[in-house]
Amino acid sequence: MKRILVVGAGGQIGTELIPHLQKHYGADQVIAADLKDESVTRLSTFSRAIKLDALDFASYGEAVKKYEIDSIFNLVALLSATGEKNPELAWKINMGALLNSLELAKEFHTALFTPSSIGAFGASTPHDHTPQDTVMRPNTMYGVCKVSGELLSDYYHERFGVDTRSVRFPGIISNGCLPGGGTTDYAVEVFYEVLGNGRYTCTVPRDAYMDMMYMPDALNAVTTLMEADPSKLVHRNSFNIASMSFTPEQLFAKIKERIPSFTWDYDIDPVKAAIAASWPDIMDDTCAREEWGWNPKWDLDAMIDDMLRTIASRLNK
Repeated sequence: MKRILVVGAGGQIGTELIPHLQKHYGADQVIAADLKDESVTRLSTFSRAIKLDALDFASYGEAVKKYEIDSIFNLVALLSATGEKNPELAWKINMGALLNSLELAKEFHTALFTPSSIGAFGASTPHDHTPQDTVMRPNTMYGVCKVSGELLSDYYHERFGVDTRSVRFPGIISNGCLPGGGTTDYAVEVFYEVLGNGRYTCTVPRDAYMDMMYMPDALNAVTTLMEADPSKLVHRNSFNIASMSFTPEQLFAKIKERIPSFTWDYDIDPVKAAIAASWPDIMDDTCAREEWGWNPKWDLDAMIDDMLRTIASRLNK
């Protein structure tokens, strides 16, 4: 990768992916693009940033051509819980940005990364060590978009030779930017609440066991996959990757070991509860380990310590 365009760069992943890519490829080689003015302003403090609507094919293509892009990272998406509030909009945004990205990758011969998710699976999928290749019948529009995106990306690779690659992200925990409407958001929100007011009300059931991952591992997964030897990739769209799994109650108990005054309760959101129940407890990531050397570094305890330390410093606690 030499010239990288990240669309939808203002969200949770993009905010931290930009400096990660800059570190590896150089600050001048990475262009951050987002539709929201406030996101572009924030991104411009540490990156070359432009305003771009990924649904506007002409403008999107002009940016790829102008900056001589050879790798596109398409992060545009409405997340699971938000998507259920407006399924039609979720389809329009998620699939529209992907199709434009695929067409431009074909036209300009760029590589393309588009993240998939555990949301691609459904209630009928095996939940314990979910296989790489298995039944995928999600019950959310977000999940439908992710399955469709995996199939469409594979089609563009097989039909047109586009270098498409992807991972199925678990819930991502990060201290760089608050998440934006996902079912696993509680695992980020709780750290701000415990340090801000000492208590937290969780909207996901106490026993909702889900795959999670700390952001540094997620970022390393992206660059490692995109740099992988294509001749070794049996799969492309999309690889299971796993790191840690836990329930809200287990996470909160671990936090309380460090902050004894912490208290919590539950006010269950039925939509989030249903989504969480349909997702894997833990995915089998053997294919990612064998095909491109996936190897996570962070476990639950190390993640909690780092989140508390970093957010406390930011909040002057």
